[in-house]
Amino acid sequence: MDTNKDACFAYQAVYRYLVELIETAAHSGREQKLPSLRQLALRLGVSVSTTKYAYALLEDEGRIHARPRFGYYTRAIPAPPLSERSSNLLDAVFFNARQPGMLALSSDAPAMLLSLENPLLMLERELARQYPRAPAPLYQPFGEPELRAALADRYTHATDRHWQAEHVYIGSDLHSVLELSLNALSLRGTVALVESPCSWAILRQLQAAQIRVIEVPLGEDGRFNLPALSGLLSREPIRLAVLSSTVNIPQGQLMPAQDKQQICRWLAERDIWLLENDTYGELSFPVKPTRYRDFADPEKLLVFSTFDKIIGPEAPYGYLLCRQHGPQLHRLFLERAFRLSPIRQKAIAKLFNSRRIDQHLTTLRALLLDRMQRMKALLEAHGNGQWQVVVPQGGAAFWLKTTRPIDMRRVFERLLARRIVIAPGEIFSLQGAWSQHVRLSYTLDWSKDIAQALKSLAQAIGEERSP
Repeated sequence: MDTNKDACFAYQAVYRYLVELIETAAHSGREQKLPSLRQLALRLGVSVSTTKYAYALLEDEGRIHARPRFGYYTRAIPAPPLSERSSNLLDAVFFNARQPGMLALSSDAPAMLLSLENPLLMLERELARQYPRAPAPLYQPFGEPELRAALADRYTHATDRHWQAEHVYIGSDLHSVLELSLNALSLRGTVALVESPCSWAILRQLQAAQIRVIEVPLGEDGRFNLPALSGLLSREPIRLAVLSSTVNIPQGQLMPAQDKQQICRWLAERDIWLLENDTYGELSFPVKPTRYRDFADPEKLLVFSTFDKIIGPEAPYGYLLCRQHGPQLHRLFLERAFRLSPIRQKAIAKLFNSRRIDQHLTTLRALLLDRMQRMKALLEAHGNGQWQVVVPQGGAAFWLKTTRPIDMRRVFERLLARRIVIAPGEIFSLQGAWSQHVRLSYTLDWSKDIAQALKSLAQAIGEERSP
């Protein structure tokens, strides 16, 4: 395995092999001894230093622990008590999805199918050789100039829809970027309109900013009831609207261009800020879908997104584009003083400037479409009339509705006993809506028995009586 071609990343293959061993051992509920460093090196044909590094990563993550003179053992992680899991459904979903041996049908990570981590890390090493290490790293408060310029170029599509590097700000993650945006625009404590279902991360951030959230439900076709929306905008003192740029997440539908144009006209007439969520903007299956920013007032527009959905977890940074309130954004970013790796940002910029991102996205979208079609066939084959399937037009998940009223929390609990994690629909609403819905990802480990997991889901729904 340690050839010149892949020696740099041999530890990743060893890491994945060990994760499989750990997940298999998790089914026993007891600690299991793992191979010694030398045994594993001989088994996989790698160096002892490679196996040692992979074990060190797993130990840092808390998945394993070392016993002096005895070697490495898996760590038994007990599930929290039932009452604790039920008290906060969202936390329970995320806690259990990260446990060894769990099949997380709740996952929503498109880059799991195809990441750019290896090219990113290779570029980073090349850049590290080119840039001499300074005694004290010089962190750019708003992000590295190369990456800000690359993003401005990517989002510019017309003379009246253009961006400059000075309009781009990069933070540590989506949470930080949203928090600073709401503060800079003086939106704390105001009223927000959001499409529903809505990303749990956005909902939590609006809650943290003490913003009153008005959820506007999307129909099964991914559209708003426009007359009802117009009446709401006239009645309520709405200051901001948070809307998905292309595919609605988690629903996976695309809104028609004429609807977006009308909504943007109403927002402009009422001087309402549009915060466009572009985290899945590149992952629609139709080519060149329209976005809200194609019609929005550019002076009342803020676009936000992250890199990890298309690159992978090695690129967790969030970013925003906004023409207005530069002094406020400058002050808040200076105060926050993000210490983001300059070399990592420069490497991400090179992925954009070389158009490697575009090649990657073409392949990733094709993989997502293929996995979506495979999951659709399995859902139709094993549903037994328990759910309605609406085919997504992008993204990484299905949004299913059960054909009869049930308690999806209890279905969630039933499946945990079978080491399967789902994302009940109510976590995508602050008002507890969508209780008959569930999000199912198709960015999964397809080496697992997905068909059997869906059979278990149908069985758990069938066992559940109406609340």
